[in-house]
Amino acid sequence: MSRYGQRTRVGQAVSVFGTAGATSAPTFNCDYLVQGGGGGGGGYRYAAGAGAGGLRSTVTATGGGGTLETAFVTSYSTNYTITVGAGGSGISGSGYGQYGQAGRPSTAFSNIVAFGGGASNSQFGGCGGGSSSGAGASGTANQGFAGGSGTGGGAGAGNGGGGGTGAVGVNGAGSVSGAGGAGIATSITGTSVTTGGGGGGSAYTGTLGVGGAGGGGNGAKGAGTTSQATAATANTGGGGGGGSNTGFTSGSNGGSGVVILSFLTSQATITVGGGLTSTTTANGAYTVVRFTAGTGTISFAQ
Repeated sequence: MSRYGQRTRVGQAVSVFGTAGATSAPTFNCDYLVQGGGGGGGGYRYAAGAGAGGLRSTVTATGGGGTLETAFVTSYSTNYTITVGAGGSGISGSGYGQYGQAGRPSTAFSNIVAFGGGASNSQFGGCGGGSSSGAGASGTANQGFAGGSGTGGGAGAGNGGGGGTGAVGVNGAGSVSGAGGAGIATSITGTSVTTGGGGGGSAYTGTLGVGGAGGGGNGAKGAGTTSQATAATANTGGGGGGGSNTGFTSGSNGGSGVVILSFLTSQATITVGGGLTSTTTANGAYTVVRFTAGTGTISFAQ
């Protein structure tokens, strides 16, 4: 059993078949957290909250209520691609069709992909975008939840919140817009950190939706005590909040994603190639590498 409770096989060899007397190549297990970038909030008339990026994790919990993923069996002297997904841009505009942009996917070990969050107005993604009218979009299975529904309030209120990695976006109702769905707390770094909160829906004279726990942005408020939509927090994959009107039309940007790796220090050392921004820390017997921007390759040595 690993320190997190899932089954691991540290140092397990990969079999080599068909060669008499062959020995198998040494490998080691590496835990990961891959959080996609959050979607951008929509502008006036499409002012629901955006969805968070999807989450895939081998530690504590994974997105969408899915089963915890298995540690990656990692080979030495092999290049693996890491990509940290950018958050989607919120939209500024006073007309129709202002939806925001989807978040970008994050990738670990070349093919473990967490999808970017859906922009507002019911766009599918790692977590689904909320809707200003009708049902919110669904999220990706084992990565995130759906966005909340809207009641046709447009820039007024009743806009749904964006989906989070840990919960569905809250539905809008009457003059009250929905909050973003909550994210998920994980402890891959040794400290509990929450990522993947959905963005809140905007309001005009009603009640705006707040961002979900885990970096989601608040929706804008267009009348009375006015406020702009707030951007999602960087490196949480949170969804952006929706915009309102009368000078508060802009939806906010989604938060960039993050990739975190954790492995036994006694098993490997890591080389990080150009194009990636990262920090390396110790967590007891483990090395933790947190990637916060860029794309590039990594490799490991004994």
